[in-house]
Amino acid sequence: MSRILVLLLLTALALPGADVTGKWNFTVELDAGSGNPTFTFKQEGEKLTGRYTGQLGEADVTGSVRSQDIQFSFTLKGDAGEMTATYTGKVEGDTMKGKVSYASFGSGTFTAKRAP
Repeated sequence: MSRILVLLLLTALALPGADVTGKWNFTVELDAGSGNPTFTFKQEGEKLTGRYTGQLGEADVTGSVRSQDIQFSFTLKGDAGEMTATYTGKVEGDTMKGKVSYASFGSGTFTAKRAP
């Protein structure tokens, strides 16, 4: 029995985490409408940085990737003040999906594909 447990632990440790470095095309569905922003990510271990480009402008992104779980956010500054958008989801190879919150624009869902 202990051999099986050790084998399972070693297998779990050997599973690679997601690597999201590169450009991604998103589809975002919010209470207030939809959009198709792009994100360019740079991942170093679990640390995630990058850039958002979309209908609301451009902003720096920070977050993390742990195994297949991804979380990131960015803040935009405009005439009405600051707005922070937060994304949480799962990475599955060259795709990801999850939930998003865009402050006053409401919440919703997103899907994304790695750009060719």
